[in-house]
Amino acid sequence: MSFVECAARSFTAVSIQKNAPDSSGVYGLSNGCEWIFIGETSNIRARLMEHLNEIDTVLTSRGPTGFTYEVCSPDERITRQDALVRQFEPFCNRRPGYTTV
Repeated sequence: MSFVECAARSFTAVSIQKNAPDSSGVYGLSNGCEWIFIGETSNIRARLMEHLNEIDTVLTSRGPTGFTYEVCSPDERITRQDALVRQFEPFCNRRPGYTTV
């Protein structure tokens, strides 16, 4: 099953501030060719801004241009993230031990 909210939004500070909620959920980062990363967080907006400000990481090297998200409860986040990772096989989630922090 795909993200419930499938609209891709521009991965920019203005777009994140305007479109991403400060809610619990899962999110995905992509470029025009691939899914780069799918994560879970207690605050989607804050986490996306953290990713946007990363420098010289595997994630940034893939050139993320868009994001999408799905609001869900803290109890559902990891299960939902795992299902989306299995479905989309994002580049960074396939790397053993990869973290973006």
